[in-house]
Amino acid sequence: MILKSEIQNINIVEKLIDEISSRYNIHSDVYGKLLLAVVEGVNNAIVHGNKLQKDKDVVVEYDINDKEILFQISDAGDGFDYSNLPDPTKPENIERTHGRGIFLMNHLSDKLEFNEPGNMVKMVFFLA
Repeated sequence: MILKSEIQNINIVEKLIDEISSRYNIHSDVYGKLLLAVVEGVNNAIVHGNKLQKDKDVVVEYDINDKEILFQISDAGDGFDYSNLPDPTKPENIERTHGRGIFLMNHLSDKLEFNEPGNMVKMVFFLA
């Protein structure tokens, strides 16, 4: 799925996850994690990666088998240093309005990986 970098396109991703959930009979616990983490990943790609530039695309891919579902989200941005993120649970960061997305994605998915420049994320969710 290829999306333009517009916030309203997150609705398309939500519908995709609903369709996948129905088609593959995804358990509600996994569905909730999947929805929150993937929407957060797409939001990050649109806002931070592509900086809301409508001419830049976000690519959302998924693969599913009996054991897991994988989502890969990539943007056209330069990436970021995913290895050096502030901990949003530390007192000095609690009041910040940004910085929780990757923390959430990491805790909701069973596996989280970034490519080297940091403009692509893979999230794996175990189905069993």
